[in-house]
Amino acid sequence: MDVGFSLRSEAAGVMRTALVSAENLQLTLKTELSQEEQALTHTNSSPKETNKAGNEDLKEMLESNKESLKLEAMKRVVGLIAKGKNASELFPAVVKNVASKNIELKKLVYVYLVRYAEEQQDLALLSISTFQRALKDPNQFIRASALRVLSSIRVPIIVPIMMLAIKEAAADLSPYVRKTSAHAIQKLFSLDPDQKEQLIEVIEKLLKDKSTLVAGSVVMAFEEVCPDRIDLIHKNYRKLCNLLVDVEEWGQVVIISMLTRYARTQFTSPWKEGAVFDENNEKTFYDSDSEEKKGQIEAKPYIMDPDHRLLLRNTKPLLQSRNTAVVMSVAQLYWHLAPKHEVSIVTKSLVRLLRSHREVQYIVLQNIATMSIQRKGMFEPFMKSFYVRSTDATHIKTLKLEILTNLANEANISTILREFQTYVKSQDKAFAAATIQAIGRCATNISEVTDTCLNGLVLLLSNRDETVVAESVVVIKKLLQTQPTQHSEIIKHMAKLFDNITVPMARASILWLMGEYCERVPKIAPDVLRKMAKTFTIEEDIVKLQTVNLAAKLYLTNSKQTKLLTQYILNLGKYDQNYDIRDRTRFIRQLIVPSEKNGALNKYARRILLAPKPAPVLESAFKDRDRYQLGTLSHSLNIKATGYQELSDWPAVAPDQSVRNVEVIEPVKEWAPLVGKAKQTKSDDKFYSDDEDEKEEEGSDSSGSEDSSSSSSSSSSSEESGSESEEESSEESEKTSSDSGKSSSGSEESSSESESDKNKKKKKTKKAPQKKSKPTAADSDSDENGNGPVAHASSSSAETSSGSETDSEDDSDSDSPTVQKKKSDVKSKAKVEVKSKREVSLLDLDDFSPAPTNVPKSAVLSSSLLSDLEGLSLSNVSSTMQVTTPSFGPVKTYELLHHMTGKGLSAKYHFPRQPCLYQPSMVAVQVILTNGSDHSLEEIHIGDRNPASLNIHCFNTIERLEPEASVTVSMGIDFSDSTQAANFQLCTKEDQFNVSIQPAVGELLMPSSMTEQDFCKEQGKLLGMNETSGTITMATANASSQAISKQVLSVANVGVVSSSQNNFHRFAGQTVSSGALVLVSLEVKESSSALLTINTEKSVMASMLLRDLKQALAQA
Repeated sequence: MDVGFSLRSEAAGVMRTALVSAENLQLTLKTELSQEEQALTHTNSSPKETNKAGNEDLKEMLESNKESLKLEAMKRVVGLIAKGKNASELFPAVVKNVASKNIELKKLVYVYLVRYAEEQQDLALLSISTFQRALKDPNQFIRASALRVLSSIRVPIIVPIMMLAIKEAAADLSPYVRKTSAHAIQKLFSLDPDQKEQLIEVIEKLLKDKSTLVAGSVVMAFEEVCPDRIDLIHKNYRKLCNLLVDVEEWGQVVIISMLTRYARTQFTSPWKEGAVFDENNEKTFYDSDSEEKKGQIEAKPYIMDPDHRLLLRNTKPLLQSRNTAVVMSVAQLYWHLAPKHEVSIVTKSLVRLLRSHREVQYIVLQNIATMSIQRKGMFEPFMKSFYVRSTDATHIKTLKLEILTNLANEANISTILREFQTYVKSQDKAFAAATIQAIGRCATNISEVTDTCLNGLVLLLSNRDETVVAESVVVIKKLLQTQPTQHSEIIKHMAKLFDNITVPMARASILWLMGEYCERVPKIAPDVLRKMAKTFTIEEDIVKLQTVNLAAKLYLTNSKQTKLLTQYILNLGKYDQNYDIRDRTRFIRQLIVPSEKNGALNKYARRILLAPKPAPVLESAFKDRDRYQLGTLSHSLNIKATGYQELSDWPAVAPDQSVRNVEVIEPVKEWAPLVGKAKQTKSDDKFYSDDEDEKEEEGSDSSGSEDSSSSSSSSSSSEESGSESEEESSEESEKTSSDSGKSSSGSEESSSESESDKNKKKKKTKKAPQKKSKPTAADSDSDENGNGPVAHASSSSAETSSGSETDSEDDSDSDSPTVQKKKSDVKSKAKVEVKSKREVSLLDLDDFSPAPTNVPKSAVLSSSLLSDLEGLSLSNVSSTMQVTTPSFGPVKTYELLHHMTGKGLSAKYHFPRQPCLYQPSMVAVQVILTNGSDHSLEEIHIGDRNPASLNIHCFNTIERLEPEASVTVSMGIDFSDSTQAANFQLCTKEDQFNVSIQPAVGELLMPSSMTEQDFCKEQGKLLGMNETSGTITMATANASSQAISKQVLSVANVGVVSSSQNNFHRFAGQTVSSGALVLVSLEVKESSSALLTINTEKSVMASMLLRDLKQALAQA
């Protein structure tokens, strides 16, 4: 024995030595020992000791000097936590590594600390200074993790520190950190509710955040901390509606739930009857009598608030969501907020959810059951979706049965009853019983099938299954109460079956029927009472009670035959063990047997016991559930759960809707001082240009339009004045005609005349002083067709041309069908447009820092032009665009509509890469419409959009387009930073054509100018999940810096960032819709390989852009 024990100990020592050496050599060994090894190494040790030994190894690894060992140990520790094992003993060893410089290790440490900080509060408090330092870490994940750990330490003493950390995180540049701060708000509120007011301030600030990442979390914090403060939602209501589609799924659920409650307090009920109110009714407007006015206002039919419609429109696309909770949320929103005729759009989506797991089916079917009671028509077309399957669980079957019963009507009852006949034969007894109840409900609801159902139920009385028979008896009893006179035969049949039925409820039901209709079966009822007297002592309580009732009723109607039987049963009941039966027996005896004491009551015994009783109403179990909001826990349980917030009733009069109005001028105000300064030197020019506007409106002059491409003063003055009509009209006049000279005459010109016109324009451009041409080429904007730089004209030419740009809207409408026979005309027109667009867009671009590279060149410019360029920060734009100018080449044109498909109408489109004038979040698109048919096309316009929520700024209707003529129009489309195609209809007077514009990912960007230092700083904030990179093999033709820039700019609309290193190329841009930074860096390595890195919050866009850039740089 001693020898065997020493061998085992020796073997155990060898195993330990091997494991330790393997760890030192960083070898990966099997962590779990086999049964034989466990027997060898731990013969005398308990499982606790084993665990301790394992923890000791982990502690040693965590305290070692090697980062790799620490990292491996932390991975194991997090693995233990994931398996549900307790790793709290390692807290001291883990917390020491919180200050590690290794990012991966630090992340794992924070994961551990979030789990155990609440349990080991004292030790966590020792490291609080480290967490505070980590809140300033350059890595956004470390900052967020530190805040998460800090908010997990549930100690009241650190509340002020947490409060400060939350406030700082709420202003962080990273949306991920701001999201974490929103989560921390809820934790802090549960720890110290007294901080509510300060937390509301942070919530108010975060509600204004434009990031979709933050929206869901801050609304969750709002619901937790201050759900009653709807005043915080007013200004953010429209923004939340518009962001909803892009918010992550669980955020969507929370926001929809909150907006449902908000809408019920802010809008009037859409369930009122009446057509849309006629806004052109002048009678109300001119009526002077205020009382009559009030009467008219009360009598007004319903008209929906635009904000109410916005919510419905923006939630509709979410019915296609893959997340069932989101679909359910939208369904309940439509149910509680939408006009009745619009609610049915949720039907298909809810039916689609029935293909999910049984847990999801259960909740969805509960909600459908509630909805189908009030709106049968909604789900009737999908009745087959609710047919029971053999694989369904009992609770799912029962709910489907409930819905089928709700949907039953005269038209489909025969189909439903055929289904029910099959269900009755089911092996699932509970389901078969529920089916019989459903048949009973159908019989009471639809009088035409009552007899059929009764006959069917009577047939079921001969079924072998007791449960089916018992349930049939109970249902027949209820049905007979509705029309007892016709069914004495059924009662007799049930009396015959009485001996074979053993289920107490069924026996009690037959006895009740005998007593209630004893006069209709005078011979059978006493005999049934006789049988019951024999077995009275062994019956169930419910049967005994009905036996006593039957005896009393027969005593009153047929006392000769049943007097002795009744006395015998009353004597048995007097000494029964159940006090209810004893009490009932005493009461009945005093009521029916006359005596001196109770003579007065005895007179009314017949009226009391044999009074006609109302027929029971067989109702759905879901009838009253609509008092709870659909999709909530309270609705599912049918009781009010903790935390349930009731939906308020619709207000009789809608509150003031102006509270939701947001100042749209705010972003422009930031630029106002800069523009003001820039314009001080040219204030006279501005006034002159206004003068010219007036002259032009009078029709005194239209010749200046030839130089309109260089008019800076008119476009900027119209921007400053904020006159939208002027901007629109100037844009329209440029869109629809190549010059105002041609458009004002309105006559069709021959190709030779248009050609000569083009030549004249070229000559005029060439006449500009040659001294200016070189620097202007660098400092001017390239036109969108790649025809090189467009020269800036002097201020005098700007004055004369301003009038043509700000033509009246009526003129532009009439000019729209102007003919342009040659492509060269389109190009020359593009030149006219480009400059004014550029200048207006400066107010929409990000703030640029001055670029020193262009200072020497600008010295050659004239003083007036120089002041303009400096004031407008144009030098910064040119520094970005200077590199891109030679790389543009011909613009990529895509086909929108083929002339065969469009019955002669063809359309092509391209992206001019200019900020859109209509809305900053829109991408500018230019469409060239050509009439290839032999007849004129009339009323060309944009029709329906898909989805309906798609935000498009349409071009004005083109009244007439002659054969072989073409016209270029501008549109604005908000793609919401997505490459999803914008689908819409291009319509003429007679036809509608479905078309779609699919943007390349690079066209969803706009260039952003920054220094190399700023680029590196911003890049440092967008690491981890926000970084996408890949190694590419570049074509030899793309080795030079200029070639690389050309290829990158051909793919993406980004700006070039000057680099101090030759092998580094940097480009910066931002997304048009959300303004998220997109940073592209290319590190050229040896043997024509390069590392391409893209940093942005939009990870999907990054991967698509990486793919496109790889392809462009790899090809020659």
